[in-house]
Amino acid sequence: MKKAQGLSMNVIIIAAIALLVLVILAVIFIGRMGKTTQSIDKCPGHCMDSQTGDNDADCKAQYGTYYKYTTDPCLDPTTNKPNSQICCVGV
Repeated sequence: MKKAQGLSMNVIIIAAIALLVLVILAVIFIGRMGKTTQSIDKCPGHCMDSQTGDNDADCKAQYGTYYKYTTDPCLDPTTNKPNSQICCVGV
């Protein structure tokens, strides 16, 4: 008697498990991307209120000669949304 010429049950089970693992990894990766983007985008320096309306002057008053005003958002700690503060980084 000849054996059937098709996919064995073992191959089908292994393929199903491999597909399930790939789906789980994709879900984990996509979920982590949002958190990584938020942490990369937030202010790496000091968030402060603009006192004069001149962001460069405010950063210079905080850090002296060596500073950089960035456009990175300052996130409100309670809502995790950008607020009206400016981001200054000492160099």
